Amino acid sequence: MLALNLKGGLRAVRMRAAAPLACMHRRTYTGGLTDKDRIFTNLYNDTSPYLTDARKRGDWYMTKEIVLLGPEVIISEIKASGLRGRGGAGFPSGLKWSFMPKNNKETPQYLVVNADESEPGTCKDREIMRHDPHKLVEGCLIAGVAMRASAAYIYIRGEFVYEAMIMERAIKEAYDAGLIGKNACGTGIDFDVALHRGGGAYICGEETGLIESLEGKPGKPRLKPPFPANAGLYGCPTTVANVETVSVAPTIMRRGGDWFAGFGRKNNSGTKLFCISGHVNNPITVEEEMSIPMKELLEKHCKGVIGGWDNLLAVIPGGSSVPVLTKDHCDEALMDFDDLKSRRSGLGTAAVTVFNKSTDIVAAIARLSKFYEHESCGQCTPCREGTGWMRKIMDRLVTGDAELKEIDMLEELSYQIEGHTICALGDAAAWPVQGLIRAFRPEIELRIMKKQQGKSYS
Repeated sequence: MLALNLKGGLRAVRMRAAAPLACMHRRTYTGGLTDKDRIFTNLYNDTSPYLTDARKRGDWYMTKEIVLLGPEVIISEIKASGLRGRGGAGFPSGLKWSFMPKNNKETPQYLVVNADESEPGTCKDREIMRHDPHKLVEGCLIAGVAMRASAAYIYIRGEFVYEAMIMERAIKEAYDAGLIGKNACGTGIDFDVALHRGGGAYICGEETGLIESLEGKPGKPRLKPPFPANAGLYGCPTTVANVETVSVAPTIMRRGGDWFAGFGRKNNSGTKLFCISGHVNNPITVEEEMSIPMKELLEKHCKGVIGGWDNLLAVIPGGSSVPVLTKDHCDEALMDFDDLKSRRSGLGTAAVTVFNKSTDIVAAIARLSKFYEHESCGQCTPCREGTGWMRKIMDRLVTGDAELKEIDMLEELSYQIEGHTICALGDAAAWPVQGLIRAFRPEIELRIMKKQQGKSYS
């Protein structure tokens, strides 16, 4: 046992677990993330996901001391880390957590963990839940205490049957060991964690749609305000956070916010799970430093693009809802929020989908249009009607059975949907189409002109 006061004990943990302090304030990407700096150390199921092995990996270490630091200290450390939400929006996590009421004595307060993960191409949260579930359960306790919440609800995608079984066992283990529940970790604080299986709808990935579904209603997003921090689950103050965001909180607290902030560029701090699929030689989910160049990420961990880098056509860098990038952007793009935003795309969920030159890119984006039409909840007219119109035009563009003026009509239609709906599904449907037109307009025009000349497109 460490014969130190609370803060001294926590500082000792950080000194022992952190990387050399000389690099703590680095603000530019240097590469070469080492295993000792990785948070998700069982990402590839090298050992058991359950409590005994989780403790060997460092989970639940000095959790009592961290919890007893109190909400203000925990939130301050999360703010210092520069952690931004890993679910797609990238909102500063410490700031979001601080929105919860501080002197509410009338109602319970809740943490809701978004484990729906329905974004096409995204598979990072699934890996956490089936291989490192105790990081999430411990994160629920620490983040929940920071928000002055009394319970956490993990809303897991209905299709994640195996992952739900793992999570249920991990939660039971934590209860049996006294880590959560009554007098969690011996802190005198009561904190419950429950798993809720969702119905399998993309729209339930939106935080208020998720809350509606959790309450047993159709998953249709709510108008805001009021925001969940004021009136969320059962009308009580609620914060909805992503699985990865919550799961990194314990490690940040043990190693220190400055340690986490030492990775990546300014305002793009930390390590990140990237899930890479498509035309690469080694599809993978991997933890890397934020701001890693896209080309380095693909060459280092995926053994490159099938057919070589020069065979690259395009990349969707952050899940299906963000605009596609052409090869000239991919040559120089950094995998962080700000660089990808400057290229009129986004990091999103960091789900990297790679297309080589064998791809019919128009057909690929048309398939996404069909997905978003199917997943619209139908509540907002621009989304309910517009996604169907976009899909019909996209289908004609695939075969070339359209007029050139329809390209501009499609783009204008996308802007009439974007920003005109209650939730961001309208934006998610519009952005892939906008990205396609911006990057591959000559390709679209060519197949239309060939069809008009009586030639089949090939």
